[in-house]
Amino acid sequence: MPISPMVSRAPAGSVSSQASGAGESSLPPPAVQVLRQGRRTRFLDVRPRLSSTAARWRRIALEEYAGPGCLIERHEHPEIFLHFILTGSVGYEVSTRGRLRRFDAIPGTTFILPRGTIDEVSWKGPTRRLAVSIGSDLLASSVDEPIGCTDIELAEHWNLVDPHIAAILQAMRMDLSDGSPAGRLYGESLAQALAAYLLGRYGVRAAVSGGPKGGMPGRRLRRVLDYIAENLTGDLGLKELADVAGMSPHYFSELFRRSVGRSPHRYVLSRRIERAKESLRNPKHTVLEAGLTAGFENPSHFARVFRRLVGATPRQFRAG
Repeated sequence: MPISPMVSRAPAGSVSSQASGAGESSLPPPAVQVLRQGRRTRFLDVRPRLSSTAARWRRIALEEYAGPGCLIERHEHPEIFLHFILTGSVGYEVSTRGRLRRFDAIPGTTFILPRGTIDEVSWKGPTRRLAVSIGSDLLASSVDEPIGCTDIELAEHWNLVDPHIAAILQAMRMDLSDGSPAGRLYGESLAQALAAYLLGRYGVRAAVSGGPKGGMPGRRLRRVLDYIAENLTGDLGLKELADVAGMSPHYFSELFRRSVGRSPHRYVLSRRIERAKESLRNPKHTVLEAGLTAGFENPSHFARVFRRLVGATPRQFRAG
């Protein structure tokens, strides 16, 4: 049905998606961006509760927001976009493609929007939500092997509930909330799993080859393991390791798991813990130094991860 233009201001008592210039200057750099009047800008001009900016994830961005009912003014999504409701059961109206559609959101309600989607959304009550921007190259890399496929897109959904998407997004959110103790690798591994699921479940016009068989060739595996050992104190990323192996991130993750018996991020974490143990056995090293030499820049992250995996704090381990 035809619709009348929606006003570019928030309803009384709500928060508009566009803030004043003074407010905008105090906000952190945006992780999730949209297009308004031909310019890239932040999705919401309010401070996010969580953001992946500090985690430096590549090819995916995530932000968490909480707020009252609001009007998110007309915008275009330059990347694949997910919108996930964490809390709040409210009505909302979507203006897109010349139509006005009305829905009711519950925790778990998800939008999946392909690149180029133009919309305006009016929320009738308070919500806590995740906004996720996915680079098209991340989706393409989820094909088992590079096949020169550039025509990969997702089907549009405005009122979807998918527990698999919910589980991955909640894991990504918890990693950010925990300070990303495993560095970029865990978050990027979750992003790769999300992209693979989206492509397999909601992909359109995508040619996907059969799954990988067997493990990683020995020479490539040794090259990756040596690289991890030499760069253990660095912030290793999934694509970085996949490039060392000479394969796509999705293909690399699957073959690495088959060859080593654990995912890349869990392997890296276990190597860091083993290196920390070696340092803790040396009385000349402090607990802080042991964490740093193992690639843990944050002492509290180091103590928390060490206790979870070893069953004792670093000081308890040294005393024992």
